[in-house]
Amino acid sequence: MSDQTSTNVHLLVLIHGMWGNPSHLASMHRIIQQSINESSKHQNGAGLHVMLPETNRDESTYDGIDWGGERVATEIFQEIEKIEKEGKRVTRFSITGYSLGGLLARYVVGILYQREFFSTVTPVNFNTMATPHIGLLLYPSIISKCSSFIVPRFLSRTGEQFYGTDKWSTTGKSLLEVMADPEHVFYRGLKLFLHIRIYANAINDLTVPYMTAYVDNKDPFINHTTSGLVVDYDDTYYPIVKSFDIPDTPPPKRERTSPRPLTVKWFKSYRPPLPPRFQAPFPFNIVSLILLPILFPTFLSLVIVRLSISSHHSRSRIKLLETEDASTTQRLIHVFAKLEPEVEDIVADMEDDPAGPALSEDTVRIPEQSPPITPAQRRMMASLNALPQLKKERVYIPDVRNSHATIIARDIKKLEFHKIGEGVLRHWADVFVM
Repeated sequence: MSDQTSTNVHLLVLIHGMWGNPSHLASMHRIIQQSINESSKHQNGAGLHVMLPETNRDESTYDGIDWGGERVATEIFQEIEKIEKEGKRVTRFSITGYSLGGLLARYVVGILYQREFFSTVTPVNFNTMATPHIGLLLYPSIISKCSSFIVPRFLSRTGEQFYGTDKWSTTGKSLLEVMADPEHVFYRGLKLFLHIRIYANAINDLTVPYMTAYVDNKDPFINHTTSGLVVDYDDTYYPIVKSFDIPDTPPPKRERTSPRPLTVKWFKSYRPPLPPRFQAPFPFNIVSLILLPILFPTFLSLVIVRLSISSHHSRSRIKLLETEDASTTQRLIHVFAKLEPEVEDIVADMEDDPAGPALSEDTVRIPEQSPPITPAQRRMMASLNALPQLKKERVYIPDVRNSHATIIARDIKKLEFHKIGEGVLRHWADVFVM
């Protein structure tokens, strides 16, 4: 989508998440079009052109943030060539990433900065939705522990990078650490954007929890069901949070409102632990319950087999892609490998300087039941939160099992409740600066 009347172009890139494809961002694409068409956001004389990269989709998302970022960057330069052939010129640039797409967006910014793209193009808006900026955290739960074992092993390079077990740089640092380092191109490029805003689910995001999406060292919502939390929503952009309050003294425990297990009411309201599209009303939900001991292990086995096959395919692709030839020597990782020893020598003394700024006691204190935060993750938080133009938005979506896809209204045709996320997208579109 582009404005046909303007010679100057504001290029907006939208990047989907893990296992995703451009259709997942259909609501985002539609709402930004509506917002621009209904407003007078043309004061900078540039028409909006929206691009949804196609090459890093579905199984290709296993190949790592770096390879995904390289693919997206290649598409961006190809798109710019097409725009220029139409007699137009890209003068402004914005990028928004959902989930894994937010990390890809940060990597792409590093590539663009390294290639001096921003010497002639103004970086305007950088946004992420439910993105694990400091990686995935290890919560004190069985699910989280299983995830920390499975993801790095079965999601190939991307899984390793999610948990920071990769050694991306020549000095052994993970890619996420390098991307948050103020001395490197990813951070320097990000710092150039006029507007940076991140959106995070406050609760119910089983995929990317609050602390990593909001880049916060504490989670005020972790006991939201018992703390007496009161949320004040934005009047225009529900479910964006305007403010919230937690009383010093928790309220008394409420009496049970849900039916007792194995009663008639319980059977009628029971929802099996299956994706929403596989939920069924009474009495079919009871059939699911009876078959669960058979269905769950079968389903889990199929998932593991599928992940194993996809991971194997991914590692084979990566091995082929990383064969040293002329086409790969300009990849950012290779440029970085040449420059990093010099950079490391310069910043080593700064990192080890005992007179440098220290984290306060409040910063390192970890709330009860919150996941432990590693020193590397604390450093990432500190540098990202130091971005002067950074703004954050909390999104509070109750009564859903997993709010991760809801925040972008990913599938409103099949899942009606995903429409809740349209308020978040309207906010994103209305604060978008042309």
